[in-house]
Amino acid sequence: MEPVKPHTHDETVTSLNNTDFYKHQLRVALRNCGVINPESIDEYIAFDGYSALARALTEQTPAEIVEIVLKSGLRGRGGAGFPTGRKWQFAADAQNDVKYVACNADEGDPGAFMDRSVLEGDPHSVIEAMVIAGYAVGAHQGYIYVRAEYPIAVERLNIAIRQAKEYGFLGDNIFGTGFAFDLEIRLGAGAFVCGEETALITSIEGNRGEPRPRPPFPAVKGLFGKPTLLNNVETYANIPWILQNGWEKFAAIGTEKSKGTKIFALGGKIRNTGLVEVPIGTTLRTVVEEVGGGCPGGKKFKAAQTGGPSGGCIPAAHIDIPIDYESLSSIGSMMGSGGLIIMDEDNCMVDIARYFLDFTVDESCGKCTPCRIGTKRLCQLLDKITGGSGTMEDVELLEELCAHISNNSLCALGQTAPNPVLSTLRYFRDEYEAHVIDKKCPAGVCKGLLQYGINDKCTGCTACVRVCPTGAISGKVKEKHVIDPAKCIKCNACMEKCRFNAIVKG
Repeated sequence: MEPVKPHTHDETVTSLNNTDFYKHQLRVALRNCGVINPESIDEYIAFDGYSALARALTEQTPAEIVEIVLKSGLRGRGGAGFPTGRKWQFAADAQNDVKYVACNADEGDPGAFMDRSVLEGDPHSVIEAMVIAGYAVGAHQGYIYVRAEYPIAVERLNIAIRQAKEYGFLGDNIFGTGFAFDLEIRLGAGAFVCGEETALITSIEGNRGEPRPRPPFPAVKGLFGKPTLLNNVETYANIPWILQNGWEKFAAIGTEKSKGTKIFALGGKIRNTGLVEVPIGTTLRTVVEEVGGGCPGGKKFKAAQTGGPSGGCIPAAHIDIPIDYESLSSIGSMMGSGGLIIMDEDNCMVDIARYFLDFTVDESCGKCTPCRIGTKRLCQLLDKITGGSGTMEDVELLEELCAHISNNSLCALGQTAPNPVLSTLRYFRDEYEAHVIDKKCPAGVCKGLLQYGINDKCTGCTACVRVCPTGAISGKVKEKHVIDPAKCIKCNACMEKCRFNAIVKG
């Protein structure tokens, strides 16, 4: 029998680390995702899983662990970027016989799936981190608040919790130290506002998810009125790595004030989509052009939306900005939880602002008037502008409303809701003016400002006539056709059907 010939030669096989998509990445939070079987605790242990917990419980004091997290420079990856070590310190210093540790796995930003991927690919890293956190702050009960729309994540979390209990990593007398910690899952119903920490806590308690005034902060008075440490999935996923490798190694990654790596859900008008974990401080250009492969179809990069509905749009002029908390804040954007939506020249920035405001209006819990009424009014103004009936007074009112909503909303979600409007007004005001003054959408997106026509390329094939639902197109066979603007509903069916590029809009 002849030997089987290899399908590839060594010189043609490229390591994933050398591909454009991965060579700029550094996986810390995602280190085990796609590498181990997430339903096997033995494979997690084989990759040093639970070694950080063992060392913490047997060799380190709670104060020493808090100090390590402080020195690492880790900041909350849920959006605000608050120093994680300080939050742990506040919870540890709180005087109470009962404390809790909670994990925010709600992840409601459009296009974001960072937490979902960690929970599906490496659930034990979050469990290990939460046990460590419980030991560090003096808590014995933890809750993972995960949205019910993540059934695979929930299933694998349940498997991981059961395995951890069987191996003695959860429950009583962990590693024979006398320390006890248990963990439960709470399912969220998909409310965007429950990503805000006080609303999340209210939901875990069994009440309608609405934010509470702060102070007091959760580290002082949180779940069931007790001191509560709350971090998101990605933040926790970094903890075992920091304890295994030392805070010095983590602090050596990133910038002076923003340490470590950050996961981004790269999507939109980009060739390579997916999860990207890069050192904080990596430039937007590197992510867009090197990792993402640039915009497809030869289109020009126009803007990047970071931070989801709470973030802002970064224009092409700032493509060389380093992605860190301070730099993004300085140009009116934010890191957020990690959504990174790329837009090209075919995107209308006014329409983008309207899209995110429409989402915020739907997701507002309605507890405070500035968010409940203000965002609705903002959306109505944007509808008016994109519909072709806007005025410059409407643009001025947009800015005034944004200020009122930002300054008076109860929680951070309402306070940051105007960001997409403010950033697009700041960098793309000419598009607003084109919509209002010239009654045109430069990108050809807003239907209320579009006019369809037929140019001289028309051959009179009648294909457009046959698909027009309103009979707006007329003309004889083999003669140039015309479109009646009064009947045209701008459905784009004619443009999609035409084989001669004879349909134009503008």
